[in-house]
This record gives sequence, C-alpha cells and structure tokens, in this order.
Amino acid sequence: MRIGINTPVVTRFPGAYSAWEAAAGIEELGRIAVTADRLGFHHLTCSEHVAVPTQVADERGGTYWDPLATLGYLAALTDRIRLATQVLVLGYHHPLEIAKRYGTLDKLSGGRLILGLGVGSLREEFDLLDVPFDDRGARADDALAALRAAISQRQPRYRGRYFDFAEMVVDPHAVQPRVPMWIGGRSARSLRRACELADGWVPFGLSLHAMQALLTEAELPPGFAVVFPAGRLDPLGDASGTRRALDRAVDAGATIVSVGVRAESADHYCEQLGALADLT
Repeated sequence: MRIGINTPVVTRFPGAYSAWEAAAGIEELGRIAVTADRLGFHHLTCSEHVAVPTQVADERGGTYWDPLATLGYLAALTDRIRLATQVLVLGYHHPLEIAKRYGTLDKLSGGRLILGLGVGSLREEFDLLDVPFDDRGARADDALAALRAAISQRQPRYRGRYFDFAEMVVDPHAVQPRVPMWIGGRSARSLRRACELADGWVPFGLSLHAMQALLTEAELPPGFAVVFPAGRLDPLGDASGTRRALDRAVDAGATIVSVGVRAESADHYCEQLGALADLT
C-alpha cells in the first residue's frame, strides 16, 4: 500500500487542522518531512492559491504556502519521498513557466516531482491575476498538452489552440523522462481529462462511494494512479479504525492513499506517522 501525506501546516482548511499548526513553521514542517521520508511514505503535498477573498477564506481557508518554495525546501531535507503539487491551477501559469520552475525542482530533487494540476474554480482569483475564467477548461487541456511536450525538453516545441512555442531553450528542465501528472477535480470531466492527458486522478470533495462510481464509468490507462483520501487518521489511538479506512480506499479503487493524522504537536504527528508505517 502506497500512502502519501497531506502535509500539515502548509494548508489550513477550516475545521480540518489541529491548533498547533497555526503557530508551526519551517522547523516543525521539516521534522515531519524528514520523518515521512525515513519511514518510506510515498509523497508530501502542497497546494496553490495566490490570494483568497476574505469571504471565501471562511470556507476554503486562507493559508496556502507557496508550493515551489515549500517543496524546494523539503527537497533539500529529504532523499526519497516524492513532492506533489496538489494542485497547481493551470490557468495561472504559462506552460513554459511551470516547465522551467518545476522542472528545476525535479532536477534539484533528483527526479521526485509529481505535478498535481487543476482547472481552478475561484473566479475572483482568476480576475485578480487577469486570466480568462470562462474558457478555463479548454485552456487547461491545451496547457496540459503543452506542458507534457515541454517539461522534460531543453528545446520544447508545441503548437496548439492557446499555446504556441518553438526555438526556445528551457534549461534546467525536468530530469524525469515523463513527470507524473495528476489531475485534481470532483467531476467525471476531471477524470476523463486525467485519463486522456495525464497519469493519475486525485479527486476531492466527494464521498468514497461517489469517487468509486465515477471510476466504474472510466477506462483507465495502464499504470494510471488513483489517489483517494482516507481522512485524518489516528493510528496510535485507533489502529483498527485506521486500517479499515485505508482498506476502504483501496477497495474503492485507490492505487495510492492520501492521509493526514490527528496530532497535538509536531512531535506527536511524527509519532503518529511511525504508528501508521507500522500498520502498513
């Protein structure tokens, strides 16, 4: 069973984080990352929002550490664990911008990047960044194809509906010949996009039953990653419940399970990770 860690501290959804995270910083974050790496967990995550309207922050949260800076820092502390953007909003970036910045991260981490990518849904943030909102799905599809053509190439070439480039040097670039790309979303369209243009699907905001139902309607490519959440677990306090939650995700079709753990401090979080590793 491959288990990824929904990194604490860096994203704070209302009602879904522990009190200690509000005062935690890079020391606590680094200690958790080193522990997860040593214990053999699959990946760490970091999400993206540039600026969240105050009225939306009450629902979605307002704390989002920048994924490039955060994962670059964690890459320097770790050796094996993968570093997943979960997710970058495609419409906020030119594909070559992602290829250069995150290709550099892939190079300095020794090929450990996973690009989690999404279409985005927060109109106010699109407006703030002066990027189109209404055709964001079509733009995202073209951006995905352009990014696939570019991220592992020194001289990428691409011609599509929205993006067109050639005779350009992007160096450094990713060292993985094929950087894994996971598509975030909560719709059948997001799963189709993932199957057609990417390497995995990382849904959110859906019940396990709903995610499983969408999977049954899709034809998954070979090696396709299905990343289902198992919630916030308590392996020290409820080992059997933790195991059941992990098994439910796998039985529903997950090839990788993403989790958080309940904790009262960073040290307790690391202890919980140890107990979770023992269970799996």
